[in-house]
Amino acid sequence: MQPCQSSFDLIDPVLFSIGWFELRWYALAYIAGLFLGYALVLHVVKRPALWGLTPKTQAAPFNTRFVEDLLLWVMVGVIAGGRLGFVLFYQTSMIWEEPLRVVTGITEGGMSFHGGLIGVALALYFTARAHNAPLMRVADAVALATPIGLLLGRLANFINGELWGRHAPDLPWAMTFAADPLCLPRHPSQLYEAFLEGAVLLAILVFLVWRFRSLARPGLNTGVFLLGYGVFRAMVELVREPDLQMPEALRGYVTMGMLLCIPMIVAGAWLIRRALTQPPAKA
Repeated sequence: MQPCQSSFDLIDPVLFSIGWFELRWYALAYIAGLFLGYALVLHVVKRPALWGLTPKTQAAPFNTRFVEDLLLWVMVGVIAGGRLGFVLFYQTSMIWEEPLRVVTGITEGGMSFHGGLIGVALALYFTARAHNAPLMRVADAVALATPIGLLLGRLANFINGELWGRHAPDLPWAMTFAADPLCLPRHPSQLYEAFLEGAVLLAILVFLVWRFRSLARPGLNTGVFLLGYGVFRAMVELVREPDLQMPEALRGYVTMGMLLCIPMIVAGAWLIRRALTQPPAKA
């Protein structure tokens, strides 16, 4: 069988290599996403007016030192949660067939957003508790920054030629991917996700923070992020290649990504309602 020619091969997935070490765009996306997100959280922490609707409530609920401590544990949560979530949700057989690849395979890709979300949630909870910081307001700041990582991560998925979409023979912008054994023209669903989950969701949250002072209402940013991501991801799942682990009878109707987004959508709607029906937070 002839190898499939990718429609996009301008960027090598490996940025550079030195001997056994190689740095991939995928890893760089995680690094850049974490540090750009960290910079954005620091930016809003240094602007007290964003955190309150009245002069008496305009004060950030935590300081820059707390954000520095939080970064370390968010890194751990993203990487450990993302990898374990991928294995548990999508490739469970790896645990007993290739247990070493649960750890070593991380350099090849294979991270789950929903697993990473759980890991970050645990990191936020324990770090906020250790520093006596208000958990919901910490989550709101992190929610604002998260779409940056999603944008870069989905672009890295595209460069890797993974997580492609369904067969779309009549789509003008359909693409082929080198790793596709069928070599079919497909939806570039990674780019759809980069745009919706990354660029659009970031724009919505930035608009809410700077125009409507959403950080003054604990839970609002977090709710908008959870609801927005859940809806956008479920939409794109309609054109993503169906998950093999789903029963064949369900593959045309529901995916694992859709199922994992349902609790996000419900929790997001609840948090938005709760935030809008309660008085603004006090510093």
